Amino acid sequence: MSAVLDPHGHAAGDHGHDDHHGAPHGWRRWVYATNHKDIGTLYLLFAFTMLMIGGVLALLIRAELFQPGLQLVNPELFNQLTTMHGLIMVFGAIMPAFVGFANWMIPLQIGASDMAFARMNNFSFWLMIPAATMLAGSFFMPGGAPAAGWTLYAPLTLQMGPSMDAGIFAMHILGASSIMGSINIIVTILNMRAPGMTMMKMPMFVWTWLITAYLLIAVMPVLAGAITMTLTDRHFGTTFFNPAGGGDPVMYQHIFWFFGHPEVYIMILPAFGIISHIVPAFARKKLFGYASMVYATSSIAILSFIVWAHHMYATGMPVTGQLFFMYATMLISVPTGVKVFNWIATMWKGSMTFETPMLFAVGFIFVFTMGGFTGLILSMAPIDTQVQDTYYVVAHFHYVLVAGSLFAMFAGFYFWCPKWTGVMYNETRGKIHFWWTLISFNVTFFPMHFLGLAGMPRRYADYPMQFADFNALASVGAFFFGFAQVYFFVFVVLPAMLGHGEKASAKPWEAAEGLEWEVPSPAPFHTFENPPKLDATATRVIG
Repeated sequence: MSAVLDPHGHAAGDHGHDDHHGAPHGWRRWVYATNHKDIGTLYLLFAFTMLMIGGVLALLIRAELFQPGLQLVNPELFNQLTTMHGLIMVFGAIMPAFVGFANWMIPLQIGASDMAFARMNNFSFWLMIPAATMLAGSFFMPGGAPAAGWTLYAPLTLQMGPSMDAGIFAMHILGASSIMGSINIIVTILNMRAPGMTMMKMPMFVWTWLITAYLLIAVMPVLAGAITMTLTDRHFGTTFFNPAGGGDPVMYQHIFWFFGHPEVYIMILPAFGIISHIVPAFARKKLFGYASMVYATSSIAILSFIVWAHHMYATGMPVTGQLFFMYATMLISVPTGVKVFNWIATMWKGSMTFETPMLFAVGFIFVFTMGGFTGLILSMAPIDTQVQDTYYVVAHFHYVLVAGSLFAMFAGFYFWCPKWTGVMYNETRGKIHFWWTLISFNVTFFPMHFLGLAGMPRRYADYPMQFADFNALASVGAFFFGFAQVYFFVFVVLPAMLGHGEKASAKPWEAAEGLEWEVPSPAPFHTFENPPKLDATATRVIG
C-alpha cells in the first residue's frame, strides 16, 4: 500500500517518527554522525577554524611587510608562513567548506533522505582532523614547517626537513577524504533524486557539485602522484625531479599544474552554483539561461584540463606551446563570461531587493569579474613573462579565491542560515559584515596590482623603499579584513547557532525556489524519508 505524503514528504500521521529516530545526544551525535546535516555542520565549523588559522598566518605575513626591513620574522620563517597559509586555506578552508555546503544542501535539494554512503561520509570528515593537525603542527617539527611555497616545487621540496614528509602525508589523507566525498556526492545525485527530477531539472548548485566531484576524482590522484614522487626522491634514491640523476624539476610543475588548474575550478564551480540560487531569489525572476549555465559549467570543467601550462610561461616553453596555452586560456573565459552574463540578465528588470545574501552575490559578481579580467591579462604570454611571480599574480588569485569562493560562501550562509538554524540572522549585522569585508578586501588586494606592475616579487620578506606605501595600505586592509571575519563569527554565526533571533518560516525568501524551502525551518533531523512527489518544475512538493 503506498503511503499518503504530506507537503513535507513525510508519510501522513508519521510525525512522531522524528522523535522516535531523533538526533542522538552529546558527543556521540558528532563523533558517530551519519546524518548529512550534522556532517555538513562539522565540515563548515572545521573549515572556519582552518580559515582563522590560515588568516593568522596571513596577518603575520602582512605584519612583516608593513614596512621595509625585517621586523618580526626571518626570511626562512616568512617562507614557511606563505607556504602554510596557502596549503591551509586551499585544502583546509575552501574545499572542506564547499563539501559542507554539499552535505547540507544536496539531499535537501534533490529530495533524498541522506547521502548515499552515510558511514563513508563520516569517515571522510574525520580523516581531515589528523591531516589538518599534522599540517598545522609541522611548524613545531625540527627545522620548522615546509617552506617551498604552496605549490611544493622541486628542488626546494627535496631539501626540506622532516616537516615536508608530514606535509606530504597530510596531503594524501586530505586527498583521500576529497575522493571519498566526491564518490558519495556523485552516487547521491545520480541515484537518489526524487522521482520526476530529471538531470535538466536539477538545481544549479547540484549540477555544479556533480561536475566538481568528477573533477576531484580526476585530479586528486595526479597530485598524489606528484607528491609521492617527491617523497621517493627524498628517501628512496629516485631522481624524478633531481637533475643530478637525470630528473627534471619542470616535470613536477607540469604534473602539479595538471592537478592545480582543475583545482582552481573545483574551488569556484560550487560558488557559481550558490550564486545561481541567490540571484534569481532576490531578483524575483527565473534564472536566465539555465541550460546554457549547465553547458558552460561542463565546458569550464573540460577546458580546465588543457590550460595548465599558462602557469609556466617562464620555464623556457617553446613559442608554439605558449601560443596553445594562451589561446586555450582565453577560450576558457568564454563559458565563465556566459555565467556572468546570465546572472546580469537574471537581474535585468527584476524586482530586486538587497538583503545580505544578495549583497554578497552582487559583490561576488563584481569583484570576481575583476579577478577574471586580471586572469585574462595574465593568460597573455608576453605580459605574463613580465609580471609572473609578482604581486600582480597574488592580487589576481586572491580576487578569484577570496572575492570568489569566500564571498559566495558568505552569500550561501546568509541565504540558507534560516533553514539550518531555524532563526533569521541579524540583517543589520549581516550588512555591516558585507560592507566591512568588501571595503577591507579591496583596500588589501587592489594595491597589489600596482606593486606587481612595478616589479615587486612575491614571497620576499623585505623590499625596497619605493614599495612601502602600497604595502602599508595592504597590511592595514588585511587586519581590518581579518577582524571582519571574527565579527561575523561572534555576532552573526554564534547567535544563529544558539537560536537567538526571529523565528524563520519554512520559506523566508518569498521568491526562492527549490525543495529545501518545502521542509520546516530548521530542517528536521530526518527529511524526505519517503521520496516527495514533485510538480512539473521539480521545485515544489505536491500533496
